[in-house]
Amino acid sequence: MATLCLKGGTVHDPANGIDGEVRDVWIADGRIVASPDAPSARPDRTIDVTGMVVMPGGIDMHCHIAGPKVNAARKLLPENRRDAPVLKRTPLTRSGTTGSIPSTFATGYLYAGLGYTTAVDAAIPPLAARHAHEEFADTPQLDKAFLLLLGNNQFVLRELSRQRPQLVKHYVSWVLRATRGYGVKIVNPGGVEAWKSGSGNLRELDASVPGFDTSPREILRGLAAAADELQLPHPVHIHCNNLGMPGNARVTLATMQALEGHRGHLTHIQFQSYSGDPDDQTTFRSGTKELVEYVNAHPNLSVDVGQVMFGSTVSMTGDGPLGYYLHKVTGGKWFSGDLEQEAGCGIVPIVYKNKSFVHALQWAVGMEWFLMMNDPWRLALSTDHPNGAAFLAYPQVIALLMSRSLRDEWLARLPPLARERCGLADLTREYTLNEIAIITRAAPAKLLGLSTKGHLGPGADADVTVYQPDDDRRRMFELPRYVIKGGDVLIDNGELRKVVDGTTHTVLRDHDPASEAVIREWFEQRYTLQFANYPLHEEEIAELALRES
Repeated sequence: MATLCLKGGTVHDPANGIDGEVRDVWIADGRIVASPDAPSARPDRTIDVTGMVVMPGGIDMHCHIAGPKVNAARKLLPENRRDAPVLKRTPLTRSGTTGSIPSTFATGYLYAGLGYTTAVDAAIPPLAARHAHEEFADTPQLDKAFLLLLGNNQFVLRELSRQRPQLVKHYVSWVLRATRGYGVKIVNPGGVEAWKSGSGNLRELDASVPGFDTSPREILRGLAAAADELQLPHPVHIHCNNLGMPGNARVTLATMQALEGHRGHLTHIQFQSYSGDPDDQTTFRSGTKELVEYVNAHPNLSVDVGQVMFGSTVSMTGDGPLGYYLHKVTGGKWFSGDLEQEAGCGIVPIVYKNKSFVHALQWAVGMEWFLMMNDPWRLALSTDHPNGAAFLAYPQVIALLMSRSLRDEWLARLPPLARERCGLADLTREYTLNEIAIITRAAPAKLLGLSTKGHLGPGADADVTVYQPDDDRRRMFELPRYVIKGGDVLIDNGELRKVVDGTTHTVLRDHDPASEAVIREWFEQRYTLQFANYPLHEEEIAELALRES
């Protein structure tokens, strides 16, 4: 059994109560193992990391790196990649484009270059799952998983309207197994289906979904109950109604309240925390305080932030009406994609400017969430890559969290009205290295239910990042000294030394045969409707059915 010892590093492993202790980390066969008791024990390889900071590998629990939306964005925005550096082919690596939406290979290399070893795509339609797996296979250096879009799935809506929660539960189980997905994503519950039907968006939790006798509230509670009854490792992952709109904090709070009795993770919460009049952008202001207080008081809830950073990126969302709204606001090009009976998406290029009142306030609201949450174990760092910024901005976000003076410098450059309409100037908190390790490693692993990730205890996956201490925190977190994945040294002093495939995490749950018969009947009817006017040969129909299953 080959062994590796990282010797003498300053370890931050909050999941095991280790906060800056000098100790050795031993690795064998891709796992962390206990340090041997015998002083004479010698590893096969030793790396001296004396004076360096040792953390578990980073985990991005909410990003967009695969699926139809990502590929549509690449096609819509060739200039985004054309103007960015190109990763050239080497004896170890494939070539790739970068920018806000890097190609698959480049995504893996760039994440690893920051010390990240796991990433979860947060929005894959079931019908696109097979291709998402193919993209994952071309995304090296990372362990991966994806969440399934079910909040506007017509089968779910139909069975909720028929008040058959057990069938909803069995459908969730069946579709997770069929697609090899990891969890349930809800985007603008009911609102995307309303938009696709031509009835406009849904702004209230108790509004009726056109064509279905159900509501956003019932969708939230029905899928949350299914996830809890199935004991899924991650709770329902929620993108609320009215995302990005002034005044949406009211509906976000109602969503939190609707989840009482169930677990729930509210994603990119920054985009859901605005007070004001929905029809008047001039009333836009922070609504963070009341929402943070509610989450602090309710341990069934967790959040990731979705931090906005200034610069060029692309809004890429499963929320079709939001995409259209952003297109009208920005006046730029726009793509809308509807996946029949399952989901939708909207893609719009966007440039966040620190001189824009709205953009400045969005940046400040994200910072407020980081600094006002009492429990960092229920909060994760994210930029909703690439919506608030590309994941390459994470070191800069960390630097801002660790330095009030740096935040003050940024605040001073913002429009005065933005400073007046948030409470960021009064927040003095500065994150410690241990708290950074929580929100980028330990907390995401815990919230996702990945028991072998996010810590350095015996049995954990040997995913480790070693940083050289630097007063410039951005530089420190941009340039890890070593990145180790499954015991393999991927990055050494900024140089890529090895390429690995990584694994894809899935969740398999049992479902009863009677429910599966109802599900199969649904798909048979669906094909009858979809292809009634397009005669196909029998072998073509068989191939379509095979792809769907």
